[in-house]
Amino acid sequence: MENKLTVLYEDNQVIVVVKPQNVPTQADSSGDVDLLTMVKQYVKEKYDKPGEAFIGLVHRLDRPTGGVMVFARNSKSAARLQEQMKNGLFEKKYLAVTVGVPRDRQGRLSQYLFKDAETNTVKVVPAAVEGAKKAELEYKVLEIADKVALVDIKLITGRSHQARVQMQSMGTPIFGDVRYGGDTLAKGHNLALWAYELRFYHPTTKQPFVFKVFPPVDDVPWNVFPIESHIKVAKPTI
Repeated sequence: MENKLTVLYEDNQVIVVVKPQNVPTQADSSGDVDLLTMVKQYVKEKYDKPGEAFIGLVHRLDRPTGGVMVFARNSKSAARLQEQMKNGLFEKKYLAVTVGVPRDRQGRLSQYLFKDAETNTVKVVPAAVEGAKKAELEYKVLEIADKVALVDIKLITGRSHQARVQMQSMGTPIFGDVRYGGDTLAKGHNLALWAYELRFYHPTTKQPFVFKVFPPVDDVPWNVFPIESHIKVAKPTI
């Protein structure tokens, strides 16, 4: 396969991997190789399993977003992890580089989003709009460099394109986001949105897990910030 799978942790209940940017989480109309298939193939080959290996999709990342993800190795673990998501015990944190600097250096955004399935775009709408879903996140500006800012984002909800649309709603779209206006300085560069931290409880042992992964620190625009001074990544905390 084109993309090599980076595995951070695995046991017979879960497998934690790094999703490459521009790889879909699951199969889509593009026909491109997807992460779910990559994980299934990895498990099938490593453990010499007959037939297709069961891998449960617990959460998603947008195609242009990279970072840490967990998959379930069986249906019971998948259900338990999804229950954690429902109860707010499953935490995802992102790093983003925004074009422009948020006026408030930290805050909480609570809005309603509507997804147009035909165009695969999302927009902020009034709460009364049919099909609108509440979206909440917390953000903090970590550092500013000229016309861009390094921002830490914690998603409270997990809506499609949520971080991208909510940051854009403040007039500070994410660098490289052609769809939502962040390509002003960034034509030809990847979306500067990276899922750097994932926290959850092991579905059987209940042990708290924390995984952290750096974004591609040598790439534009990450390379203008000292990422290592803001995120401490040694080994996954498990």
